[in-house]
Amino acid sequence: MRIVKYPHPTLRHISRPLRRVDAELRKFVAEMFELMYEHRGIGLAANQVDLPYRLFVLNITGDPAAKDEEHVFINPTIQKWAGNAEADEGCLSFPELYAPVRRAEKIVAVAYSLTGEEKQYEVDELFARAIQHETDHLEGRLFVDRVSPTHLLNLKEDLSDLEAEFLSDQERGVIPNDAAIAARLAELERART
Repeated sequence: MRIVKYPHPTLRHISRPLRRVDAELRKFVAEMFELMYEHRGIGLAANQVDLPYRLFVLNITGDPAAKDEEHVFINPTIQKWAGNAEADEGCLSFPELYAPVRRAEKIVAVAYSLTGEEKQYEVDELFARAIQHETDHLEGRLFVDRVSPTHLLNLKEDLSDLEAEFLSDQERGVIPNDAAIAARLAELERART
């Protein structure tokens, strides 16, 4: 398992809801937490590790020792939004890129845990921002989609570099072509329905 970088097609894939939790899914979650900590992140969506599932992991402390701060969100939905705040965001699929993003300041979200328990989160500030960011991933939206046109211009060169690196990796066979990626995602979705 590895984190895929922009513009990998899985980042634009709309994730499918999960219907069951099994040993394989628990293994994916453990690996996702490991990768997230390794890359000094606070959240990681399944799309970012080339999986088509409606799932993300979160620990807003970013501290692997803070196990009580680890959250697994399966089939999350955001039910209420309130307020408005702008803050810099980054993303593990966009290494070293940051830009201001406007999001709701407070939210109410619902998701299932690995035990199948439905949990409700009434959160604000960074926790709310992180849930919104990761939920966007599951819808195929990226933080750069929410950046103002002016700030997007500032990122243009960096985004072009990531696009060139991705195309080069595809040409060298390091990353499969888009059709092979789409076929793999469809196969993974079929296996979990």
